Amino acid sequence: MTEKVVVFTDLDGTLLDENYSYERAKPAIDALLRSKVPIVFCSSKTRAEIEVYRKALGIKDPFISENGAAIFIPEGYFDFPYEYSKQRDGYNVIELGTDYSVLRATLEKIRKETGYKILGFGDMSAEELARDCGLSLREAELAKQREYDEAFRILDGVAAEVLRRIEEAGLNHTRGGRYFHIMGNNDKGKAVRILTDLYAKKFGKVQTIGIGDSLNDLPMLEAVDVPVLVKKPDGTYDSDVVVRLKGRLVKADGIGPEGWRKAMEELVIGEGHGED
Repeated sequence: MTEKVVVFTDLDGTLLDENYSYERAKPAIDALLRSKVPIVFCSSKTRAEIEVYRKALGIKDPFISENGAAIFIPEGYFDFPYEYSKQRDGYNVIELGTDYSVLRATLEKIRKETGYKILGFGDMSAEELARDCGLSLREAELAKQREYDEAFRILDGVAAEVLRRIEEAGLNHTRGGRYFHIMGNNDKGKAVRILTDLYAKKFGKVQTIGIGDSLNDLPMLEAVDVPVLVKKPDGTYDSDVVVRLKGRLVKADGIGPEGWRKAMEELVIGEGHGED
């Protein structure tokens, strides 16, 4: 039986460059879509942000938001019953994360107890967030629509102490390209495994490819058959990911979306995988 390829991909720094553009990757995206290869966005971004890119690229596959906190599966996508938490806006939603209000309250408690200056998305206006992230005002408004994950910076304080207190509160943390994240008992890997099981039930046999750029992608990369790492803007690879996945990691020859395109051409498109 031919394996069905499923691609799980990070967005910021991977499919998107520093200016949030996917243009360098678009030829490969289009080729995968023609071959009916599922492209599953697996990002720290919110549902509202991810939907913009799905619509622009014509992708209709499930996606994973806010570092594995929720899986959004379009209704009718899988033609068999499966467990999910709720239905919302045309999706069956599998929730794995902790409510945003709990995360905000925990961060505020740490801020008061330590006196550290910690700046979260919830502390900034859309205008301030747009300036901080290099986003348009509309993009910043979408980024603030958080449900399960709070992104934050430590402007004045000891990062290790903040992260220790997050753990003591029974919560988890990760670090993306720009921000730390506080979240519940979820990560990208758990969500990827759940969705992989559903794809295996749908197609019988699948080969999963995961592609990212930073340490917060590690759980996703550990959960797939073929982990791929793209270069960071300075032309280097994330050393922590390289060490952890030594021996089976595929290093894409390119920064962000350029590396994404080259990896897909080498691993999938060039060999005609995923075609009916």
